[in-house]
Amino acid sequence: MSSEPSPGERLAAALRRSPIYVDPSLASALPEADRTRLIAKFRKLPVPVFVVLVPLVKGGTWSDDEQLATVVHAKLGRDGAYITFSDIGDDLRAKEFGGDRQARYAAWAVSFDRSMDDAPLAARLDRIADLMLSGNAKKEYDRQSALIQKRAEERRSAEDSRSGGSSALPLTLGAAGVAAAGIAGLLLWRRRRMASADRAGSALLLPRTVFSTAKRASEDQLREQTSHEVIAFGELLDSTDVPVSGERTGDLMTRALDAYQAAGKTLDRARGIPDLAGVLVLLDQGRDALASAQAVAAGGPEIPPSPLCFFNPLHGDAATRIEWRPIGSRRRLRVHACRDCARASHAKETPDILMDRRDGRDVPYFEVDPSQSVWAETGYGQLRGDLVQRILRGDLKPE
Repeated sequence: MSSEPSPGERLAAALRRSPIYVDPSLASALPEADRTRLIAKFRKLPVPVFVVLVPLVKGGTWSDDEQLATVVHAKLGRDGAYITFSDIGDDLRAKEFGGDRQARYAAWAVSFDRSMDDAPLAARLDRIADLMLSGNAKKEYDRQSALIQKRAEERRSAEDSRSGGSSALPLTLGAAGVAAAGIAGLLLWRRRRMASADRAGSALLLPRTVFSTAKRASEDQLREQTSHEVIAFGELLDSTDVPVSGERTGDLMTRALDAYQAAGKTLDRARGIPDLAGVLVLLDQGRDALASAQAVAAGGPEIPPSPLCFFNPLHGDAATRIEWRPIGSRRRLRVHACRDCARASHAKETPDILMDRRDGRDVPYFEVDPSQSVWAETGYGQLRGDLVQRILRGDLKPE
């Protein structure tokens, strides 16, 4: 058995010497003088702060920030805020163990703040520390989220003006739409298509890590996660420049904006996990439409949409299309399923189905009376193509 320390143990050992660790390949991004100054500032904070800046590479030692922070915390054995890079780009993320979420709110606020887009790494860490010191991290996160919403509303109005449409349906998220995301440790902007890595615009699509997190989340955690994803999609809509030079591009942009509005509306009225899963379905449809709009505007073909798993959208991508006959029915349906559910169906086993709570008992979501569930009526958009329109016209039933 090897006596060599693991990568996590090596990072923990380094953090025992200094609360800031920077991989040698990234040393120039945070000079020693900045590290010394930041360490002094971190010591004024009410919780220990550990900065771990290492490359995050899919298939490498560290593939995402959640994994990195969790492993290093376990090896170091000290609670506090662990600040790392996001799993793509150089956005900063914070995961807290035993904290009050100030670090998470601060990191997200800095990530959303346009004025910090080109700021040096030291300046962004300074800003995170300042927000934690002030106790206003949550307030700033909410402010930046509201700005994203405002820009998305303005963009929708501009799209309506260019297309000659009406802006009677305002893009509004309500209180839930700007709720803070925290517990789930969401990973933003990661490419999610296993079978479509080369698709144009794939960086616009819903991150696959959303689903690995969502499957394990409680209802409260999932609500926070979907809240953050709605805000993130609003930011993406606002920051993605798609010239609407043709009718089809305009239609696709309208579809993306409608899906965004439907997701916010669903989030505001969500009464349980089936509704929160619906938020992710709507966001997935919106991101598919946005990616197609960008591809068409660039002179390429539309990107075929890739739905989420029919049996449980929280499983993520539906890699396989299957024929499935519900128990007690002669009707055979052609639906898209994740690999595990498709495998179970082929083996005549019961897939891992999303359950809905009705009349005090759990039932498969698609067995709910369709008049009482837009998800049962549409199969989360797989049985009917008008899910977004149904949500916008009010088919989502209240609590």
